[in-house]
Amino acid sequence: MAATQRRGRRIMMTDEERDAYLTERRTCRVASVGADGRPHVGALWFVWDGTSIWLYSLTRSLRWSHLLRDPRVAVIVDDGDEYGELRGVELRGEAVPVGEAPRTGEPCEELATAESLFPAKYFGIDTLPHDGRHAWLRLTPDTVVSWDFRKLSDAG
Repeated sequence: MAATQRRGRRIMMTDEERDAYLTERRTCRVASVGADGRPHVGALWFVWDGTSIWLYSLTRSLRWSHLLRDPRVAVIVDDGDEYGELRGVELRGEAVPVGEAPRTGEPCEELATAESLFPAKYFGIDTLPHDGRHAWLRLTPDTVVSWDFRKLSDAG
């Protein structure tokens, strides 16, 4: 990751913790910017390959049209109910469409990892069934910020 987290080092996740967290969590929130400059945030399923977050989005969504016009994006994956349980990861950068849109299953080597991780994670199957309505966006973040407030109680 290009940018290093400066503040909150005490609660920052290690690379290994971050990778495990992003692999296990199921839903992210994606923030995009409309032509009028107003933000839009929506929930989405994703997979993390250790370098990039892969977003499987409807191509007829507001998010998709926003990101085609302006690829700047922020993605957050977080959880926790009580203050001392809060943890999460924010990833920022530019979302890039990969493969055909909508995705019909044409061979695309760049999608091999995402399309093996995604169906296993969400459906318990090996092959992603293409519905002709979704397509892939890849975010290789230039900024990553993480936090795990559970570390505050461990610090004593």
